[in-house]
Amino acid sequence: MALSEPVCLKDFEPLARASLPQLTYEYFRGGSYPEQTLKDNEWAFQRYRLRPRLLRDVSKRDMRTNMLGQDIAFPIAVAPTAMHCLAHNDGELATAKAVKSMGTGMVLSAGSTTPIEDVAAASSPNGMLWAQVHLFRDFNTVRMVIRKAEENGYKVLVVTLDCQVSRRETWKRMKLPPGKRLCNFPDTDLANLVSVTSNDKVTWKDIDWLNSITSLPIVLKGILTGEDAREALKHNIAGIIVSNHGARNLDGTLATIDALSEVVEAVRGANVEIYLDGGVRTGTDVLKALALGATAVFIGRPVIWGLAYDGEEGVRKVLEIIRDEFSLAMALSGCSSLSDITPDLVVRDPRYDAKL
Repeated sequence: MALSEPVCLKDFEPLARASLPQLTYEYFRGGSYPEQTLKDNEWAFQRYRLRPRLLRDVSKRDMRTNMLGQDIAFPIAVAPTAMHCLAHNDGELATAKAVKSMGTGMVLSAGSTTPIEDVAAASSPNGMLWAQVHLFRDFNTVRMVIRKAEENGYKVLVVTLDCQVSRRETWKRMKLPPGKRLCNFPDTDLANLVSVTSNDKVTWKDIDWLNSITSLPIVLKGILTGEDAREALKHNIAGIIVSNHGARNLDGTLATIDALSEVVEAVRGANVEIYLDGGVRTGTDVLKALALGATAVFIGRPVIWGLAYDGEEGVRKVLEIIRDEFSLAMALSGCSSLSDITPDLVVRDPRYDAKL
C-alpha cells in the first residue's frame, strides 16, 4: 500500500511516478543500459559501515558548513538536473525557492527551463547559487552562459566533464510543455539537443581557456580517478565533484562513494574542495561521504521526485527529511559538529569485497 505522506526519500519516487507521464518518469529515473552503475551508486553505500562513538554530548548539533566561501545550513545541496518544468510547471523557480527557505544551495543546470536571471531573482542574494556549464560544441554558447552567470550573481561555475559524447534516445520522443524552452538553447528542440551539446574534441586545454574568460571559481564535475584529480590541480580549479553523471552516460563505472577516497587522497594538501553526488538517499549516506572526505554532497533525482510530488513544498520536504536524518545520524554516531566526522567513523565491510 502506497504511502500518502512520504517519510523518507525513497517514498517520493512512486508518488512522483504516479503523477508523471511514463516517458518523463523514465527520462529522469533511467541510467545507461544495463544500469549496473545506477544500481551500484545507491547500493555501494552499504559497503561502508559506521563505527559510532558513545557517551558524547550531542544535545546541540551544528551542521553548518562553507562551500567555496558561501555558508549553508547543512552539507546537502541540489545537483544540476535539466528541465525541471517536466516535473512541475514551476520548474527551477520552485526548486530555487525551496532551497532558499532551507538555507542551502543549488547548481542551476545548463539545461534549465527557467531563465538564469529568474532563478537568481528567486534565490537568496547571499545564498549558494552556482551555474553549470558544459564545453558545448559552440563556444559562443559557453561564453553566453558564463556572462549571464557573472551578471546575475552566480558565484561558481560547475563544468561537467563526463558527457563529451552522449546518447539520449528518450529526448527524441519528448516535448517540452507549451510555453517552456531550454533557455540556453532557445532555437533547439530536444530531438537535436545532443548534436548541439556534445563535443568530443574537448581537452584539458579548454579548462585553461575557461579560466582565461572568467574570474569565477571553477569546479569540475565528473572526476572518478586519482589520475584525473591530480591533472585537474594543474588547471587552476577550486573544487571537484566526484560524480558519474547519475549513471546516465557510461555504465560500469565506479560508484561515486567507492571513488571518493581515491580522489580525496590524490588532492590531499591542495587548496581544493571535494564534493560527491550519485546515490545519496539517506542521512547516513551523507555521514559516510563526509567521513570519507567530502565537504558536502549533492542530490538530484530525489529533488525531481519531490518537485513532481508537490512543487516547491515537495522539494522543501525532501531537503527537510534528509537534513533531519543526517542530524540524527550525527547524534547516534557521537558527532556534535561536522569536525567530529572523521575517517575513523567508517570502515569498509570486507564481506562485500569478498563477493566481488
